[in-house]
Amino acid sequence: MEQNNASEIIMLSKKKFLAGCAGVSLIILAVGHFSPIPSWVVAFEVMAVILSLFLLGSMKYQLDKNALTYGGGLVIFATFWQGWWPTSALRQSVQAGDHEYLIHFFGHYFLTLHGWDELIHADTMLFILGLTLFVCAIAQTRILESVSFAVLKKNKGAVVTTVAILTGIVAFSSGILDGVSMIGLMIRTLVIILLLARANEEAILFSVMVSTIVTTVCGMWLAYGEPPNLIMKANLHPYLDNAFFLRYCVPAAIGSYLIVFWNISRRLSGRKIDMEKLDIVDRYTADVRFLQASRHGEVLTPIEFLEAHKDLLGTLLAPVVKRLHAGESMGAALIQENVPQSARKELLGKYVSEDLSAALDEHYAHVVKQNAEHLGASEIKIKNLLETISKDRLKCQKIGGLSFVPFIGLLVWHGFDHHVPLFLASFTGFFIAFAGIFSIEKMRKLALREAVHEYMEYLFLLPLFFSITLLQKTGFFDQLSGLLHTGIEKLGASHVAYLQFLGATFLSAILDNNIVADFTSRALHGLELGTLHLFAMAQIAGYAAGGCWTHIGSAQSVVAYSFIKREVNEKFTPFQWIRLMTPVILEIALLMTVVVYGEGILLQYLH
Repeated sequence: MEQNNASEIIMLSKKKFLAGCAGVSLIILAVGHFSPIPSWVVAFEVMAVILSLFLLGSMKYQLDKNALTYGGGLVIFATFWQGWWPTSALRQSVQAGDHEYLIHFFGHYFLTLHGWDELIHADTMLFILGLTLFVCAIAQTRILESVSFAVLKKNKGAVVTTVAILTGIVAFSSGILDGVSMIGLMIRTLVIILLLARANEEAILFSVMVSTIVTTVCGMWLAYGEPPNLIMKANLHPYLDNAFFLRYCVPAAIGSYLIVFWNISRRLSGRKIDMEKLDIVDRYTADVRFLQASRHGEVLTPIEFLEAHKDLLGTLLAPVVKRLHAGESMGAALIQENVPQSARKELLGKYVSEDLSAALDEHYAHVVKQNAEHLGASEIKIKNLLETISKDRLKCQKIGGLSFVPFIGLLVWHGFDHHVPLFLASFTGFFIAFAGIFSIEKMRKLALREAVHEYMEYLFLLPLFFSITLLQKTGFFDQLSGLLHTGIEKLGASHVAYLQFLGATFLSAILDNNIVADFTSRALHGLELGTLHLFAMAQIAGYAAGGCWTHIGSAQSVVAYSFIKREVNEKFTPFQWIRLMTPVILEIALLMTVVVYGEGILLQYLH
């Protein structure tokens, strides 16, 4: 076992767990050879693995989620095999010498995309991979920072209006692009703006947290941005198409955006940034971050940067960070806390450019002393370099913008013809966007490194998707579907749909919402089209909202919680997350009460 002293978390051994699962699988195969294993055991094992993701992901004793799902998947497969193989058509064909059936079976499931899609949602997982690469390549052009600060300047520093537009852009983009990548971009840009506005810690915490809602619930208006939506769409094809999402999910997405905006505006009301007094590095945020990526191969907020170079600051780190939280620029904070000049220049050089370290230090010395008449020479040198960088950034942004043409075109094509693989759209977009930054070595490596890191968050899903597919083969979801039909007959479609929303919300709060989407959607087959649409919409809203309720409910929540612990308040707890998020989730639940029952009444009227 490995112990993390900082967080007092004890990590269980991955190797021992996987070895234990392999041993249990062999025992199951041996026992099953002599005595049949009932199908309900598979359902029990799947549920145990899913619940363990929550328990062993939020307690003191934790286990790597990839080890958990791959080890659990091995046990589930062994159990399924002993129940399926003795009476399977494949076994009978082998015994009868029907090699043609054997070749067809293996050729379909292991040599075709459609076969892999049936087993592990291969097209969806490949699309997510391409989309992650695509967004990480686009992100290096700093397009979100460019737009955000252009909006801030246009609104003369009005924070509420700027944040409203920023969240609106991200909400719209999250319907098309990867929500995990979008939240990573959003919270960093948002925190920069809030620190400049001298917002208090609670406002910053809350804004970072509700970014999860912006990229999940507000992004539910289309299928392509959120992996759970893609899973839902794949499981219920051809009943869920783009028209379904636009017709049924847009109202809930817009309503949730208004709820987020109302909550944020109450906390940021009256906040304004004096654009005339804005630090030169902040005025050129997009260019500075583009420069960081191209020359240093990393893009960090000032606080992230100082934490990464705390050896140069020592005991001065805490007071410098405190000044940053109060809205001071990094350069001025270093001087105010009497950081040695050699350390200041080294830090400023690593943060922006070594070529500007002396000019930046001189600039901040004049800023602190309020020597406005001496700012000219240093500012001119800084501006000249940043404006040169700006030309390179704009060139990359144009190529990035061009990449959206084939990306959206192929999405539309896929919408009309599902024989066109979905992943072609994201990979085509990525290759064009990547061409725009390919010549910048460190930026190119940064984009690929970030994409790999983000995609690793999805790899634990593969054995779970496979396990749920096996569970479907046992007829488990047919039984759930029967219970659903009985509930509709006795309670009515609206009541059961709302219970579906509540159930998906609670399940997604303790489990990953990708799993909830795959699990719950399989029971909807056999419903009338209007009822199926109502239930699908309720489930989508449920797992989107539930995924934000806790710090582990979705990949976005994991990213946001990690950011808060690292950059805002290291003592922040999961219980504080739930306490702050619950009122917003209840407001969304109230909105969904109106939406679900409104749609139910309309459905009844049309029938």
